[in-house]
Amino acid sequence: MNKPDSVRAAIVAAYPALASEPEKLTVFIDSGSIAATGTVSASFEYRYQLHILVLDFAGDADVVMIALIEWARANQPDLVTNADQRGSGMTFEADILNNATCDLSIKMQLTESVIVRTNAAGERTITHIDDSLETDWTACPWQNSTP
Repeated sequence: MNKPDSVRAAIVAAYPALASEPEKLTVFIDSGSIAATGTVSASFEYRYQLHILVLDFAGDADVVMIALIEWARANQPDLVTNADQRGSGMTFEADILNNATCDLSIKMQLTESVIVRTNAAGERTITHIDDSLETDWTACPWQNSTP
């Protein structure tokens, strides 16, 4: 699966302080499933909930949310274009720790397609479909907008 690393890169690009404190950013998968068809092809789709934890966060939550919205536009557009997904495809909770920090818990409903082909010799090739717009998250315009 490629999207978890891409989401992590987008968040770090938006809030560079996390690069020097990587333990404050955790990305993992909840509730995953595999969708396959009954056809001859072994192709399938990963469907999962990506869970992002930003611990002891002292920045502006808007910065992280904007980064995730921009990431979704480029990599999982149904989260921002599909009326059914817009209200539930990205959710969050915040645990207010004090006047300056909180723990953010963000969940995103993601999919990743995997194409499996078999050649004449019986060898399989596996291709992960790249849904991205080829965004370089290390050069995002909002990268320098945080302290």
